[in-house]
This record gives sequence, C-alpha cells and structure tokens, in this order.
Amino acid sequence: MIKVGLIGAGGIASAHIKGYTQHADRIGVTAVADAVEETAKKRGEELGATAYTDYREMLANEELDAVDICLPHHLHRDAIVAAAEAGKHILCEKPLCLSAEEAADVRKAVTEHGVTLMCAHNQLFMPAVAKARELLQAGTIGTVYEVRTTDSFYNDFDPSSMGWRASSKTSGGGELIDTGYHPTYLMLHLAGGLPVEATAMLSTHRLKFMEGEDSAQVLIRFDNGVVGQLVTSWAYQPADGTERFSAVGELGSLASDGTTLSYRLRSGETETFEFEPVDTFVAEIGHFADSLAGKTRPLHTEEEGIAVLGILLAAYEGSKSKTHAPVLKV
Repeated sequence: MIKVGLIGAGGIASAHIKGYTQHADRIGVTAVADAVEETAKKRGEELGATAYTDYREMLANEELDAVDICLPHHLHRDAIVAAAEAGKHILCEKPLCLSAEEAADVRKAVTEHGVTLMCAHNQLFMPAVAKARELLQAGTIGTVYEVRTTDSFYNDFDPSSMGWRASSKTSGGGELIDTGYHPTYLMLHLAGGLPVEATAMLSTHRLKFMEGEDSAQVLIRFDNGVVGQLVTSWAYQPADGTERFSAVGELGSLASDGTTLSYRLRSGETETFEFEPVDTFVAEIGHFADSLAGKTRPLHTEEEGIAVLGILLAAYEGSKSKTHAPVLKV
C-alpha cells in the first residue's frame, strides 16, 4: 500500500480523493493537511486519515511514501521543495509553479533528493489523447505541421466566489495559467517537440473584476517545426463544431472532440474511433500508483511541467511586448 499525505484538502482535492477511493487496494490517503482546521478535520474524518493544519508537521510526523499537492498556485513551489527534502514522491496539481526561479528550485530539490514528481495533467488520460499520440508517433499523417487545442467554458465565477484566483499574485496571471494550462500541456504532448517561442493575445471579455485575463489565444513554435495554436477562455462556450484538439500534417489530419477521434488522409483513407467515457482523475491516480510501484517514469514529470510553464511565461511576455518571446530554459 502506497501511503499518501494530501496537502490542501479543498477544491480539486475532491476529484483526487475519488481516484484514491477507486484504487484503494494499492494507494490511499493516510494523512491530510489543510491550513483551515475545519477543512482538515472534515477530510480526515472522511478518509480515516490523521489531520494537520501544517503540512510540514505532517511530513515530519507521518510515515508517508508520497504527497499529493492540491494547494493554490503560489504555494506549490514551497510544498514541492519541502516534500522532496523529506524524501517523499510528489503528485502536484497544475501549474507546477509560477516563475523560472521557482522552477529552478523545484528541479534542484527533486533531482538532489531522488524523488519522483508527477504533474497532475489529467487530460492526458483521455483515451482520445492517447490514441492521437499513438497515431502521430506512428506517422499516420506524416510530418506534423500544426497542432490546435481548445479549452473554453462559461465560468460563473463572481467576486465572492473566485477567492485567490482573482489575484494575479496568487494565481500567477489569469485564465491562461489556470484552465489554459490544460490545452498547453496537451499541445506539448501532441506536438512532439520542445517549445522555443510563444506569444499571445489576452482579453478580459466578461470577468472584469479579475486582475488577470479571462481569455487567451496563444501561438507556439516548437523545435521540430510544429506550430501550435490554442484558445482558452472562462468567458464563453466555444462555437459548435470547435474541436478539442487537432493536428495537420503532410499526409492528412486528425481531430477530436475529446470523446471521438477521426483522421482523414489525402489518399482518401479515413477512420473514426469512439471511446467509453473515463474519469481522468481516477486514471491519473492509478498512473501515479503504477509509476511508484513499478519505479517507472510518469507520463509528465517536472520536465514537462517546466516546459509548459515556459510556454505560458513566454506567452505572457509576448502579449506584453507585442513580440514572440523565447521560451525560458530552466
């Protein structure tokens, strides 16, 4: 049994807990820490876990194999470093951290202490994504020219419910570094190269009480020649027919709405795949357990997390400077 300490027990932790429940035969939460005592106590009772209000105290007192970090964005770096120094493996919600300096600290801590860090990039566990990557790597559409990803929805946040996300200091920006993080790591996964430059147009269409943007359109160039485009927003539902992701190459194209995947070649060959719905958070927790038990590399580690952060920081800089900003190397 892999023993996990949950760091941050509100919000997204509920989705993670469902994953631990589904994989209870091999991984489980045995301790929980949350700065809000009531939240820590409630989660502790729910999980049959020891509750703490200070995760450092939990790390010092509990026999844990790993931690699951579900904190607000600006608290990720410190929790990762503390867990690594305590010799615990790490699952961390997105974004990995908020700056190049923080990314350097994360890499140093994880490397020096020899722990595994997995980025909680749950959308990679959509069956359509796995199949698309398989087809792209097999050369089904030939050399890939362009990848597009989309993640937009009508968000009903208001000033009373948005909390720390309303502040750029604690969120790291606006919608782009939050929900926009999903289509960015999906882009990285499908493009098959390392990002070298990016730029963005940022907008605040509707959630004007935010300090950051509520919508973004981003262009990214990768070192293998692939150009990526992504659209993400909290302001609106995408238009009917908008794909979740697509790729165009020398031999044809593929596209997915997230539940089905189709490709069409210039030769006339076509194929469509349909998939059963999957709880991606449950699949994510299972993959984390598999990686630790088998001592194998998770699908995305701090390397991919830092690459995604580099894209986002370059996009923010490109939007500010009206140029294509180089992706930072950490």
